[in-house]
Amino acid sequence: MPEERDALVDMVGISKSYGGARAVDDVDFSVRRGEVHALLGENGAGKSTLMKVLSGEVVDHRGEVRIDGAPVRFAGPSDAHRAGVAMIHQELDLVPALSIAENIWLGREHRTRIGTVDRQRMLDATRTLLARTGVTLDPRRPVEQLRTGEQQLVTIAKALSLDARVLVMDEPTSALSGHEIEQLFAVMAELRRGGTGIVYISHRMDEIGKVADRATVLRNGSVVAEFDARSMTAAQASEAMIGRPVNQLFRTPNRTEPTDTSDLLVLDDLTVVLSRPRPGRRDPAGVSLRVRAGEIVGLAGLLGAGRTELLETLYGVGSTGPWTGSVRLRGVEIRPSGPRQALKLGIAFVPEDRRIAGLALEHSVLANTVLSVVDRIARLGTVSRGTERRTAQGMVDRLGVKLASLESAVGSLSGGNQQKVVLGRNLLAEPALLLLDEPTRGVDIGAKAEIYRLLGETAKRGVGVLLASSEPAELIGVCDRVVVLRDGRDVVDLTTDEVDEATLLAATMDGRSAA
Repeated sequence: MPEERDALVDMVGISKSYGGARAVDDVDFSVRRGEVHALLGENGAGKSTLMKVLSGEVVDHRGEVRIDGAPVRFAGPSDAHRAGVAMIHQELDLVPALSIAENIWLGREHRTRIGTVDRQRMLDATRTLLARTGVTLDPRRPVEQLRTGEQQLVTIAKALSLDARVLVMDEPTSALSGHEIEQLFAVMAELRRGGTGIVYISHRMDEIGKVADRATVLRNGSVVAEFDARSMTAAQASEAMIGRPVNQLFRTPNRTEPTDTSDLLVLDDLTVVLSRPRPGRRDPAGVSLRVRAGEIVGLAGLLGAGRTELLETLYGVGSTGPWTGSVRLRGVEIRPSGPRQALKLGIAFVPEDRRIAGLALEHSVLANTVLSVVDRIARLGTVSRGTERRTAQGMVDRLGVKLASLESAVGSLSGGNQQKVVLGRNLLAEPALLLLDEPTRGVDIGAKAEIYRLLGETAKRGVGVLLASSEPAELIGVCDRVVVLRDGRDVVDLTTDEVDEATLLAATMDGRSAA
């Protein structure tokens, strides 16, 4: 492990307030050369604010930042870049319509001797960067055609292009497959050997011991614990993060037969050809499954297996082509033509990417929360401001959303609180069927526990839940059954009280090998 004298970054007495709320309170934090220092904490604990100070995005703070022992005061991210500090944000900051190469070199384009953009040099440099991250994407390809995991790797390649001495990685594996994660870890090892210091923010406790040397835990803006990351247990870190013992993260599944044993949702050999297919994704290609009232059914499968496409089809997202097979909800055959019709039928959907598909980031928490029930709470075509506030406040209180005010822009909330707003809006619709796509991606352990509790309560009220997740522990801990998809088709249906993580992983891998 690098010694203390090798300190590359020292942050001393850092404090930052927003209004009357102290986001970071007198925090000391350091990064050594060739070290991976994990920064842990619940959403809203102060991690992002502290790292925004280091990366020059927050400039009006108290305390001192030192690089190589010399005090620095950044006026913005460009100053931090010049000092060798780069940050990979959890929420991707790519321009969808631009190519991979254009995104990586945006604002820093290679130039010819006469000052024009040297596109060939940019393409060659981009291929080299992508090779370091283990992908062989065409650098001319528009980013909007990439799946989320590929976009994450492009963002990492963009950070590598800065030749940073200090690299901050905020939830870098949240959208990556197992192979992509291993490739990222190999890139990190290469950077460490070159003396780069890395700050690693992740909610995946199993990753910390693999890649980090030290771990610092923040809670309510203050440092509450420091660990040797290689000997730290998940229980120790989790208890430090939430300030109380972790007794049971997942809900206790109700294994008794529900009062209503009828099928709520039945898919029979559903095959749909999406009119706007996405590279690397699978349309539903003969899916048969059922969800009973009060039952939580998981969807497992490798990236690109068709989980997202199945949920989007059921919600009527996007125009679809030919459709064969059938979908029956409460015994009635349906074919949703769009989200509005799906909601009227009793189907609600929490999408994978909350910032793009789930929220209007510039609008208030209030507006985002009541969006799905405006028609229901309106009187004579008008919605009372008081009714809106009472409706939104009730759901915010129920979900424990941390916010300054209902008028706060939802984009200003932490990732976990944003996800609660999306979930709350869908619960307000009082659906018969709730569809969820990676509902805890990038969410801390405390917020995860709250979401699991809410799903358990929702199922007890007789709502059927269909949940897609890439985390085997989540599927087994939360769901009653898990359906494994491969190439857009269901290949096995497992009862979770008879399966463990290894069995579930084997089922997904066997599906791939059988392709």
